[in-house]
Amino acid sequence: MIKVGLLGCGTVGGGVVQLLRANASYIAARVGAPIDIARVLVRDPSKVRVPELDRGRITTDASAVLDDPTIDVVVEVMGGVDPAREYLGAAIAAGKQIVTANKMLLALHGADLLERARKHGVDLAFEGAVGGGIPVIRVLRDSLASDTIVSLCGIINGTSNYVLTRMRQDGLSFADAVKEAQDKGYAEADPTLDVGGGDAAHKLVVLSMLAFGARLDGARVPTEGIDAVEPIDHAFAERFGFVVKQLAIAKLARDGSALELRVHPALVAKDTALANTSGVLNAVAIEGRALGPCLLSGRGAGDMPTAVSVVADLVDVASAKKSGISGNMTRAIRLGERKLAPMADVETRYYVRFSVFDRPGVLAKITGALGERGVSIEQLVQQGRGTEDVPVDVVMLTHEAKEAAIQAALEVIGKSDYVAHAPRMIRVH
Repeated sequence: MIKVGLLGCGTVGGGVVQLLRANASYIAARVGAPIDIARVLVRDPSKVRVPELDRGRITTDASAVLDDPTIDVVVEVMGGVDPAREYLGAAIAAGKQIVTANKMLLALHGADLLERARKHGVDLAFEGAVGGGIPVIRVLRDSLASDTIVSLCGIINGTSNYVLTRMRQDGLSFADAVKEAQDKGYAEADPTLDVGGGDAAHKLVVLSMLAFGARLDGARVPTEGIDAVEPIDHAFAERFGFVVKQLAIAKLARDGSALELRVHPALVAKDTALANTSGVLNAVAIEGRALGPCLLSGRGAGDMPTAVSVVADLVDVASAKKSGISGNMTRAIRLGERKLAPMADVETRYYVRFSVFDRPGVLAKITGALGERGVSIEQLVQQGRGTEDVPVDVVMLTHEAKEAAIQAALEVIGKSDYVAHAPRMIRVH
């Protein structure tokens, strides 16, 4: 029998318990032994849990899991950095196999945990950390191990994707779309980590560890939320043939010496798969040098999709333990320091919306400020008529330009007396 210590039994932990019970015989056949949840660490033992959980296994004492020599695998689904980091460090030192779905912990301390796991000859599996039930981790770690990854781009936060979808489809304001997401259980009471891009940035660091062998600091990823996107931006994007999505992008810089990582809203062409990934769905587009494009899509959050990934990892590490070959999964992941390209060096196209007073020469001043910094205009649209005192929206799509150039131009334009509000810029993917 493979004995498991479960750290946390909230939404995902409850799904793990249910899935292990429902598929017990099938999983036992795959592993070659039954899997038993021996201990479940929780903060509040009085809280209602899934009915499949044997409440006699519940404990509030971490040592009951970490110091129990009969427990083979520790599954961590409690979230957060502390005390999860301490618990997993202790479990690794005790030679226990590890499964975690904790993207924040991995983004900030994943390289250190992987080194510890390799030193102690145990596996550290984390499929559930990114993309819910989408098997993107094992595709990068195993299926594409023979190829060089050139880029990956994903919609990896279901809350942001749901909010942007509702704004585009029904004209909801950002605040109303967030409120609806909260009412449906798609967003937390404090949605900042999701709509602010922090959650996607954590996941992007985890993906980049595998795609590029990169040891990265999750706090250094340039990140921009979706809170400044307005319904009018969706309308203009539609007019130009685009959809606004929150993207997490990682790719090799043009000279190959650095990695370009960023999370921000972007205009995506309407006829692409990413543009048509709506609601709470997630998708990750991977480009391999030999393979070319590959798309993975599915439910990116929730109890059962994430539980599917966690239990799949549990089957893998339990099988390794049973076969006496623990540690192979961790030994395959080698990380090195990688330089991050500065955001100022990013080159792409831009959507820019200006709210300006309709005065003679205003457009010439805007295009002049852009042109002086090497930014040329591809398309320009003025929405209606304004007056010298009532602003009108002017929207431009630029040709490819450097981020530093567009930011410098917008700073100058934003200080001008003919601009009613700060210009709004969205990158074009």
